[in-house]
Amino acid sequence: MSNTSLEDLKTVAAEAGIVARPEEEIVREPKIDKQGRSYATGKRKTAVARVWIKPGAGRITVNGKEHADYFGRPVLQMIIKQPLVAAERNDQFDIVCTVSGSGPSGQAGAVRHGIARALTYYEPGLRAVLKKGGFLTRDSRAVERKKYGRKKARRSFQFSKR
Repeated sequence: MSNTSLEDLKTVAAEAGIVARPEEEIVREPKIDKQGRSYATGKRKTAVARVWIKPGAGRITVNGKEHADYFGRPVLQMIIKQPLVAAERNDQFDIVCTVSGSGPSGQAGAVRHGIARALTYYEPGLRAVLKKGGFLTRDSRAVERKKYGRKKARRSFQFSKR
């Protein structure tokens, strides 16, 4: 019985009256409030972003400013647009974010995480695309704490022989 194929197992199971159930798919409902928006929280390092999305012309507002004004570097602007590009929803949603903590890079990562999560709440069908791109996973890397007896987290004081 060591050379049993999958078809043999299926026939044995059918004869025994064991019915294989297809995997049940999880049906997710959209989470949309009365104003037609979806809300999500994104995090990265010590930055926390609160993100609201609704159908619109594609404007992204961060802390009351346009995203290009708030995030001056083109790399950071590209980072926050990645979930929209992956889901092919570039100019379909207006996004309003408030972000605090950390620095520009951490804040851009938090906004990206929040946008991806809000998109999945608005359109649950986009979850597979965004999950495959890695946008729904919170990047848990953070600064390591400083240890006592050390200059920084791992750096020791200079050793002197004499």
